[in-house]
Amino acid sequence: MSDLPAEVEGWIGQKRYELVGEFDVERGYIFTSCSSVQNGNPIFWDEKAANDITDGFIAPPSMISVWFRPHDWSPGRTEAAVPLQVHFDLKKVLDLPEAVMSDNTITFGEPVRIGDRLRTWQVLRNVSTPKKTKLGTGRFWDIDVVYENQRGEWVGTESYTGFGYRRDS
Repeated sequence: MSDLPAEVEGWIGQKRYELVGEFDVERGYIFTSCSSVQNGNPIFWDEKAANDITDGFIAPPSMISVWFRPHDWSPGRTEAAVPLQVHFDLKKVLDLPEAVMSDNTITFGEPVRIGDRLRTWQVLRNVSTPKKTKLGTGRFWDIDVVYENQRGEWVGTESYTGFGYRRDS
């Protein structure tokens, strides 16, 4: 018998927060990202290299989450959008006000291409029993963020391990 609230148990293994990106993958974001880290890989800058190596321009794989980072403001939005909403839901429902991410792994599939409109969802994989660490007492949780392109092709998954906790007095 689990000591998790039934609400949280019901989230495990379920798709949550299915979204379609607010904008298409575009080169301006790619140039800005590559420039910020001095990434001179020709597949991101040179059309001939991109065509020869990757059959056209692609986005750097490490940018996969960029296409879902919410803008501070968007017409019609009434609440602030946050990435990784399942993480914040867990903090609230489990009454764990502090949290850190202790692990992040990204697995890549099909390349993300200019003009793609990605879709995503989050899946809570598990929540640990209460644990005591140097930070405080809380729980670890694993969340996958899955990404597909508009053709339904898997383009990647980000897997996070978080630790939500309450500082010990």
